[in-house]
Amino acid sequence: MSNTRDRMPEKMLAARQKEAGGRLSIEEIDVPRPGRGEVVVKMDASPINPSDLALLSGGYLERKYPFTPGLEGSGTVVRSGGGIMPGLRMGKRVACSPNSGGDGTWAEYMVTSAMHTVPLPRNISMEQGSMMLVNPMTAMAFILLAREGKHRAMVNNAAASSLGKMLIRMCQRSGIPLINIVRKEEHMDALKALGATHVLNSTSSSFESDLKQLAEKLGATLFLDAVTGSYTSLLLRAAPDGTTLVAYARLSGESITADAGELIRKNKEIVGFQLGNWLQKHNMLFKLRFIKQVKKHLGNELTSHIHHTTPLAKVEEALAEYRQNMSEGKIILKP
Repeated sequence: MSNTRDRMPEKMLAARQKEAGGRLSIEEIDVPRPGRGEVVVKMDASPINPSDLALLSGGYLERKYPFTPGLEGSGTVVRSGGGIMPGLRMGKRVACSPNSGGDGTWAEYMVTSAMHTVPLPRNISMEQGSMMLVNPMTAMAFILLAREGKHRAMVNNAAASSLGKMLIRMCQRSGIPLINIVRKEEHMDALKALGATHVLNSTSSSFESDLKQLAEKLGATLFLDAVTGSYTSLLLRAAPDGTTLVAYARLSGESITADAGELIRKNKEIVGFQLGNWLQKHNMLFKLRFIKQVKKHLGNELTSHIHHTTPLAKVEEALAEYRQNMSEGKIILKP
């Protein structure tokens, strides 16, 4: 039997998509009921991330339609489906993510496994807490990948993004040189003001040779590729021998094209990174320690700039604005 913190409504409002690439509509649907080991979270805030855009386009995650988008958010646990962990989460402010293949956070309520919720520290707002699981954990994971692979330096080609800025701060703290790649001059100035030492403009005529020279000099053998497509081939040509290129997003919307000779002759490799898959490879003790480290830096190096908040009912306008200029900061949906 479910335990309930307060009276639950029968219906709720949620953003729904009926087909890949289709527009979103706000619909009244049933409030979900939790099974054993699950909780219902009364949602407070949820960001729009590049991974959400990929999901909406029908990209790399399979989905049954119609569904409610939203890959992370924050709220309060108001119902338990039974079990030790759900009981411990009752009444707690949490960061949360949906079950695999389940409805997401762009709704008034969401059901998810209690294991997909993380209690928020008191000093972290719901808005900042809503962005705890995707970008902060990814940035921390990349730092661990650099250390475990004994890479002397890294390259990131989405440096003006919220994740890119987190990486700048975390690399400064960790003493790992980072080559940041942007597409606009104003982004170069902004990142240098943030403390970035190495910033390259991909629209420069000398970009590839500049990147190759700097990567060789710093020993940058971990390349983080959020764009992919034909751009990946350029990165591989500029990368030192023995480089690992990590494809972690698909902003170009294109399939990767790469010269096999770069991989075969020069001992380079392309690997995919998806945060959930990466976490599943580790045991519970690692996950607990990892989350503790993320919380430690959440109010500082892993903070995200919030451009503004908007009602969930205006999700289509918010998506259009975010697509136009992601580097302005996060747009937070408020149900």
